[in-house]
Amino acid sequence: MIRRLVYGLAYTTAGVLHFVHEPSFTKIVPPKLPLKKEIVYLTGVMEIFFGLGMILRKPGPLFKAIIKLFLVAVFPANVYMAIKKIGLGDKQLSPAALWGRLPLQWLLIKEMDKL
Repeated sequence: MIRRLVYGLAYTTAGVLHFVHEPSFTKIVPPKLPLKKEIVYLTGVMEIFFGLGMILRKPGPLFKAIIKLFLVAVFPANVYMAIKKIGLGDKQLSPAALWGRLPLQWLLIKEMDKL
């Protein structure tokens, strides 16, 4: 229950930040993708949905599978962020921090099985 609440709050917060700091998130969308701002808003809505879903009830297998697919889908943006050394908002992260975030994405995928 606590783990679910923590992840739920984290996803909800991340989703809200997509709207509050949209330009920062738009910068990490790889250039080959069109409609960058729309992608940021869509992923923000999805993260809010995931977060509230985790807070309100125990996620079922389909919900977990969708979150896992989402995490795989946004992984290229995190790789692009590391390659281009794009910080979070106005904060520049070290290369180690940028690259170190990538394995965390796969850990989040594995964590879905524990919820």
